[in-house]
Amino acid sequence: MVENYRNIYQIARECTSLTQEKSSELLDISVDSLRAYEGGKRTPPENIVIDMAKIYNRPYLILQHYQNTLIGKELFPKIEVKHLAEAVLTFLDELEDLESIKKLMIKISRDGQVDEDEKEDWQMIMKTLDEMVCAIITIKFAR
Repeated sequence: MVENYRNIYQIARECTSLTQEKSSELLDISVDSLRAYEGGKRTPPENIVIDMAKIYNRPYLILQHYQNTLIGKELFPKIEVKHLAEAVLTFLDELEDLESIKKLMIKISRDGQVDEDEKEDWQMIMKTLDEMVCAIITIKFAR
């Protein structure tokens, strides 16, 4: 393993200037367990990740944790931490995009199915909705 390896858990802890010993104490886990999580040898359980996010004041750590899982990679869009103003403006821009596709969504979905000739439009709608979700989550983690 590379000696300078730093993962999301270690970076989050280091941003708080806590030692592994103090973090382990606050997390109520052994230093060896924390080292294993930070060294990439073990994946911390969800309750530990939630505690880390609280103790380190890094709520974004929870999302990062899930983005590193197979399901998370499939489910969650790539989220970046942005300044609040940029996050809000991006959200409002996405909201306008949503308004522009509202009638198309109604037209396609009113019969309860996506017909073959509607699939391309539906994929565009899904992409727009994914971008909207990303914008919403970005606001949640804005600085």
